[in-house]
Amino acid sequence: MKQYIVDAFTDKVFRGNPAAVLVMDRWISDETMQAIAAENNLAETAFVVQEGERYRIRWFTPMAEEELCGHATLAASFVILTYIEPDADEVRYTSISGELSVRRIGDRFELNFPTYALTEIPVTDAMERAYGARPEKAILGLDLNCVFADEETVRRLAPDYELLKQLPGRIWNATAKGSEYDCVSRSFTPETTVPEDPVCGSAHCQIADWWAKVLGKKVIRAYQASPRGGELICEPLGSERIALRGKAVLFAISEIAVPLL
Repeated sequence: MKQYIVDAFTDKVFRGNPAAVLVMDRWISDETMQAIAAENNLAETAFVVQEGERYRIRWFTPMAEEELCGHATLAASFVILTYIEPDADEVRYTSISGELSVRRIGDRFELNFPTYALTEIPVTDAMERAYGARPEKAILGLDLNCVFADEETVRRLAPDYELLKQLPGRIWNATAKGSEYDCVSRSFTPETTVPEDPVCGSAHCQIADWWAKVLGKKVIRAYQASPRGGELICEPLGSERIALRGKAVLFAISEIAVPLL
């Protein structure tokens, strides 16, 4: 069985967010999928099986199954629309987070993803201790999204991961208004084996949706300021959906050498 490694939200290898993709003809056991994800030791491994006219997609970190992952969905769509169905321009998925779709538009792929209800909560001393700088605002959705005074603060953050884990949220995002981009962000995931997510699509379902309202813009150009870095173009669509556009590039194609059960 082939396994693809794709760098998502970038057009340069060794940048963006790497994900492994396996497009399978049948499902294998959850235990085997989790073992493969742990062996890969990437932020996410996407497993995909065609079911009728759609594909079912599942995402695994090295430690557990996830309910939604943007960069691995982009990587899977790059693989399907490049190698599996090169004449198609769209792939539709069934997932634990509902129906998703990805379109090829020029040299980018557009993910149609859900947004999340966002509620402003009080900034606390615990947040300041965890991040190492005091946020100006705290917005809670699926993740905790902390807004800082400027992008240099976000770029210089060296958070205390143990303290972050005591705060509410699935992922802990830091964001600020950008100079070259509408917003600059970082996403911290200390409960996984990758403490900082290189480029997080699902986080931008919240970050970009919030900045679009604050800045009064229909389209948000976002930069993830991790060491690898990555770019997203985000457009809230209404009806609790958002479009995330990004590029992807192939790093490697390998072959699984053991029987899959």
